Amino acid sequence: MASLVIKDLRKAFNVGGKPVQVLNNISLNIDKGEFISIVGHSGCGKSTILKIVAGLVDFSEGQVHLGGKPIEGPGPERGMVFQDHRLLPWLTVHENIAFGLYEYRGKELNAVINAHIKLVALSGFENAYPHQLSGGMAQRAAIARALVHNPDVLLLDEPFGALDALTRIQLQQEVLRIWEQEKTTMILVTHDIDEAIYLSDRVVVLSNRPAKIQKIVEVKLPRPRDRTSYDFSLIRKSVYREFFDEQKENAVLEYFL
Repeated sequence: MASLVIKDLRKAFNVGGKPVQVLNNISLNIDKGEFISIVGHSGCGKSTILKIVAGLVDFSEGQVHLGGKPIEGPGPERGMVFQDHRLLPWLTVHENIAFGLYEYRGKELNAVINAHIKLVALSGFENAYPHQLSGGMAQRAAIARALVHNPDVLLLDEPFGALDALTRIQLQQEVLRIWEQEKTTMILVTHDIDEAIYLSDRVVVLSNRPAKIQKIVEVKLPRPRDRTSYDFSLIRKSVYREFFDEQKENAVLEYFL
């Protein structure tokens, strides 16, 4: 049974007094513990889907259910990590992770927070402030803050987009390690197709706005994955083909292969 069910989802925004259709008839079933990536052109509605699942944005039509219950607003069963870490600058790492965590007290609270600091490999930086952290470390703290409520689904909205290439790869590996350890359902929005293939069980390709699901590519490669392998390149080719017309396709695919 699917953990998250999105059915016939439509969303329009009011822009200058006129409705602009962003999402058109999106339907997707995501199993518990699955890692899904969503890719598509800028502005096609990828992040809007995440925000709807997070309960931050209303939708125009359709249904969104988590564990059989309709999503009607934000809730602790859904954690979200944004492109920028959004840590509170006047709080330490420990205090940022503790912020909004009301179900624990005293020693139990500290034990939960310290366990998540260890989970994201930030032990020793409990008392550091955001300005004292690197970009990758700040994003780790943001991931810990999202996971501390033990959510059923972790939503990742281009969390590696502002990082340099090496830090990005390191953080991808950290997220994969956390996913394998915690078995949390994860949904990643990214512009990086290699990243999507490296991390995901399935890659959902969206069309231009108003977005519909153009193709779902299954990634049946063993982990850890080799980005330079022939099988990896075949999946990359399958995804890239969805973004380019036939006149451009051969040149683009030749470059990436």
